[in-house]
Amino acid sequence: MLQKIGVLTAAELKAIKAGLAQIAAEIEAGKFQWQPELEDVHMNLEHELTQRAPAGTKLHTARSRNDQVALDVRLWLRDETAALQAELRALQRSLVDLGAANVAVIIPGYTHLQRAQPVYFAHHLLAYVEMLDRDHGRFTDCAHRANVCPLGSGAIAGSTLPLDRELVAKLLGFVDAQGRPRLTQNSMDAVSDRDFAIEFCAAAALLAVHLSRLAEDVILWASSEFNFIRIADAYTTGSSLMPQKKNPDVAELTRGKSARVIGNLVALLTLLKGLPMTYNRDLQEDKERLFDTADTVRACVRLMAAMLVHTTVNAAACAAAARDPLLLATDLADYLVRKGMAFRQAHHVVGAVVARAEKLGLPLDRLPLAELRAVAPSFGPDAPDTFDLDQAMARRQIPGAPGTREVQRQLASWRRKVKSFSPNAEVIS
Repeated sequence: MLQKIGVLTAAELKAIKAGLAQIAAEIEAGKFQWQPELEDVHMNLEHELTQRAPAGTKLHTARSRNDQVALDVRLWLRDETAALQAELRALQRSLVDLGAANVAVIIPGYTHLQRAQPVYFAHHLLAYVEMLDRDHGRFTDCAHRANVCPLGSGAIAGSTLPLDRELVAKLLGFVDAQGRPRLTQNSMDAVSDRDFAIEFCAAAALLAVHLSRLAEDVILWASSEFNFIRIADAYTTGSSLMPQKKNPDVAELTRGKSARVIGNLVALLTLLKGLPMTYNRDLQEDKERLFDTADTVRACVRLMAAMLVHTTVNAAACAAAARDPLLLATDLADYLVRKGMAFRQAHHVVGAVVARAEKLGLPLDRLPLAELRAVAPSFGPDAPDTFDLDQAMARRQIPGAPGTREVQRQLASWRRKVKSFSPNAEVIS
């Protein structure tokens, strides 16, 4: 761009590009000698370039570290977001695959951590697939707003030189879906804006909450009390004292690191809340919080995906828990509704039936028909069929329900989707 507007000659441009290429190779090889006394990355590169190409003294024309830093963070975050989105797709794939491998397994669904109603294990996993899909969409939104070029804003007030900001934006990939350049429109906002970093950290915080919830379910399922799953040894540790212990450390650390990611978001919001326009050195503090968030959530997503790939299901334990007849108490109320009874009354009647079964010391599904009819004459000879678990799951046919046909449909749909996910980082405009 500088050569186009006449600041550099063709020969100077060639020398600068060659010098930068040499420096880049040395950095990649770990051979570049950074000099702390030169204060920052920008001055280190400019100083070294000038030693190799005298025209390097012109490199900083119409630039400030203010707009350079704003640019570099956007470039970094654009790549980091795409990589994280690819990791998210891999986690979704592992959840779908685990569900598909255990398509017939039924477990109790829980409310208030109390057994509530039966659901397919795959249905439970697909709930997290849906959450992660919303996370993926939020990161797409974040990347869209980060993908705006601030270069040319200078320290605060742009430049009196005839800069071609559109060309710079195109060369750096700051374009929309039609290839049109996307530029910041206010030089003061451009150098002080960190909204895109906060948006990323906010989306990452919600992702961390979702990962924490998934981790909590995994921890519960892996416990001796539940015994629904077994996590491979590579993702657990033993106790320093108790030789029988197998602790779900990866899941526990993922749950714990959510606090760290949430804290980074709060730190960034607090950092920015009192800053006057435009650039202030306080903004140097945004890097640690942003970089740590990106590193943390990517590690958690990657490890959770790998752990789930190496997790097996104890179908027998799941089946034993799902056979609890109390899980179908609501189905018994629905039976009465189909007989014409108002649901509020049916709810009360089934509550009385449950109390009657408890008083007699009988499982709900073993209560004689005579006892059912003593509570409500509406119960017919087919009432005990309500407790057939396979029939109960088949009855749940509405969209989004954990019914046999609907779960198979959702699994098939997600299996098609995850097969289409590219293993490479996604390109976001």
